[in-house]
This record gives sequence, C-alpha cells and structure tokens, in this order.
Amino acid sequence: MLEIKHLAVAVEGREILHDVTMKIGVGETHVLFGPNGSGKTTLLAAIMGFPKYKVTAGSISFRGKNITKLSLDERARLGIGMSFQRPPVVRGVKTRDMVAACLRGRGDGEIIERLAEKTDLTDFMEREINYGFSGGEIKRSEMMQLLAQKPELALLDEPESGVDLENIALIGSLINELLEKDCPIVDRKCMGLIITHTGHILDYVDARTGYVMCQGRIGCEGDPHEILKNIKQKGYEECTQCLVRRFH
Repeated sequence: MLEIKHLAVAVEGREILHDVTMKIGVGETHVLFGPNGSGKTTLLAAIMGFPKYKVTAGSISFRGKNITKLSLDERARLGIGMSFQRPPVVRGVKTRDMVAACLRGRGDGEIIERLAEKTDLTDFMEREINYGFSGGEIKRSEMMQLLAQKPELALLDEPESGVDLENIALIGSLINELLEKDCPIVDRKCMGLIITHTGHILDYVDARTGYVMCQGRIGCEGDPHEILKNIKQKGYEECTQCLVRRFH
C-alpha cells in the first residue's frame, strides 16, 4: 500500500533524511519513534508532498503508483491525509466549513453534527479553525477532519503531544475508529503511520511494526512495544550510538 525506497529528503538545501526504506501493508498501523529533531516530521511531510521538502533520492509509492513527483493536492485526492503536531490557525474559515470540505459532498449537516458530537466539538463548529482552541481541542479538530476525509493512509504527527489524559483517551478512540481497529485487518481500508517521541499513544492504539529514527535514518525495526521498552530503559542516546556504530 505504501512503499518508501531509499528516500533522501532535503529542506532548504540541507539533507535531513538519508536512505529511508519502509513498507506498510493495507490495514496495518506502524509507529515511528525518535528524539526531537530526528527527522520524523520531515518524513511525514515528504510523504504528504509539502513543497518545502525536496526528495533528492529514492521514491514513494502509494497503492502501486509512484507519487514522488505528485503535488500535495493530488496525493490528498488519492487518499492520503495528515494530522499535524502544531496545526495552523485559519482565520476567516469556520470549522464546520472545513469539515464539509473534507466530506467532499459525501455527507450533509447531519453527518457533520454526528462528527462534532463524537469529537466533543459541537460548540466549536461556528468558530474559526483552531482560533483560541486548547491543545486537546486542536487535536480533536484534526481528528474530526480526518474522520470526514476517510483517507486510505493516515499520517499522524505526535497525536498525544500537548494533550491531557482525558483528551488522549478520546483521541486514541478516534484514531482507532479512523484506522478501523474494530475490523479484522483484511477488511480494513485505512492504514496508519504514527510518529511519537514519548510512545504514550501506544497505551491507546495498537501498532504492528515500530521503527526508531535518529539523525534522519531508520536505526531499527521491530515490535513497537519492545522498542518502547528499550527506549524507556536506555533512552534515545543508546539508539543514536547504535546508529553511529552501524553507519560509520
């Protein structure tokens, strides 16, 4: 479903990602760990197709199609969606109108109201997007838009960041709904790539495969809970040292 081969990505002329390779199958959820500044967000932005992130080597394929040179809007139409760690405030656009746009004519006001109720944002629908929202409210708004979009690939950037315990439980539930966790994996249409620094999201959302990224490289791949256990015991410094030994 998603295949990344030997990907290198530069931002403003500086290479951030080096030789990144991963594959995510239909219905699978993978999680990418890493310290701050390791390149995790750069990978999601490159998959999504933000112009600032220039692919200098390798390729990105989605559903068997090479999307490396496609624009952001073309990738969104193919079924790729992303929630941001720090989404922008959008003045002049109501939250309701954004959700309606994400539905792309597939629903009406009743569906919007159900989504608002599900995400506990009923009182926010007439407000400008993210204007004056708390961290938890912003993350719930992001999830509401993704649930409306129904992407086949959901890219989730630090969904637990800046969120209290009450909100993270709800956000975890919304992610599970988005990724169709209540269905057998063979029946799921959506797959996910979640990036996290702390790993707290794994208390609420199960993942099939984990990776550690340090210094723009994938250092290891395996069971996400075992990886997280090792990170908690030894910290990311041990991962960085392991990566240095491996590539130097």
